[in-house]
Formats: sequence, structure tokens, C-alpha cells
Amino acid sequence: MEQAIDQLLARPGIWRASETARHTGARGEHIPTGFSVLDTALPGGGFPSGALTEVLHDSHGMGELRLAMPALARLSRGGRWIAMIAPPHIPYAPGLSARGMDLSRVLVVHPTSEQQSRWALEQALRAGTCAAVLAWPEHCDDRSLRRFQLAAETGNSLGLLFRDSLAAGQHSPAALRLRIDSDNGQRLGVRVLKCRGATPGPVQLDDRPAGALHEQQPLPLHN
Repeated sequence: MEQAIDQLLARPGIWRASETARHTGARGEHIPTGFSVLDTALPGGGFPSGALTEVLHDSHGMGELRLAMPALARLSRGGRWIAMIAPPHIPYAPGLSARGMDLSRVLVVHPTSEQQSRWALEQALRAGTCAAVLAWPEHCDDRSLRRFQLAAETGNSLGLLFRDSLAAGQHSPAALRLRIDSDNGQRLGVRVLKCRGATPGPVQLDDRPAGALHEQQPLPLHN
């Protein structure tokens, strides 16, 4: 009997209570955004892991991806994947690398339809192999958002949905909703729309995260 137990415990898929977490962003914890002002404004001190975060913006390129880059760089060094589902532009590898991303842990998925995009997003969130899943859905109804939220909880993944600011008036089960107010190349204006325990309102990010690109350098996504 003891020999059988020893063989079982030797299998790599067995977790022991004495073991430390194998990856950054354990269930129920928060992932620092890399912007100290925003981390202070959020009760958990960052993006909630195992949940959806919505980043709303008026148009692509306002700084929405730059807002997430410090957290993504941190997660990419934790051993799990960073998945991008149907990005609106081609990911620019040198730009991602300059911000500290481990490119060997980045997956880019190019579905051929919106339906396939939603399916890929849900599967990536649920799988448990992705530390973060980024998506740019064109349309999201309440049912789809709830499925994504449940999938993020199941897979303990940070789900980042970049959506049009018009979605601000739509009910959402996302744990955190932020809106990009402005980006003049040096600062990000962020408004907290929804966060349990936080007061909704603007947050001016005066500090730039370590490893941020200079204004003249290429952005992580480009045509």
C-alpha cells in the first residue's frame, strides 16, 4: 500500500498542500497592474485573477494595451501562456519584448469568425494553462459575458476584454471595469467604472511602468 501511495505522489499532476503556488496569480489573489496609483485605488492592489476585467476605450491605440503590459509581462514569466484572441492588429514582437514579455509564452489565435472567437476565448480561459487571455470581442451579450466569467474562474485566468466604450452602459458580470479616458503618450487617464470595494472615478496614472516604450518606439500592436 505504501509503495502504491509513493508512486501516486510521484506523479507530476499531484498537488501537495506543502507546495508553494506553481505560477503567479493564485486563485483569489490580485496581479499588480504596474501602476502604483492604480494599484492603490483598487482594493486588491491590481487586476483580479480568476476573473474578467474589461478595459473600455473609444478607439484602438488609446493606451488600452499599454495599461495591461506590466501585468502581462509579469505573468509571462510564471510558466503559463498569454493568449491573444483575434487581436485587431498584428502583435509587434519587438514592442512586446521591450516591455518585458517572454515571447516564448505568447499565443496568438486568429479565428475566422466572431463565433469562433468567442469559442476560443472561453476555451482558453477555462483550460487552466493560460495565465491571461486577451480578447477584442465585437459583440458580447450578458450570457456570453457570464460564460467568460465562469470560464476565467474555472481556469484561474486573468481575462482581459478590450471593448468599445459604448459598452459602459451594458450590465456586465466582470469583476473590474476600467475606461481609458486619454493617452497623450506620457500619461494614461483611467476611470474606474466598477470594482467591488472601490469608489468609481478617475485615476490619473502619472507614473510610467518599468520597461515602458518611449513615445517614438513602436507600439505592441501595429497594422
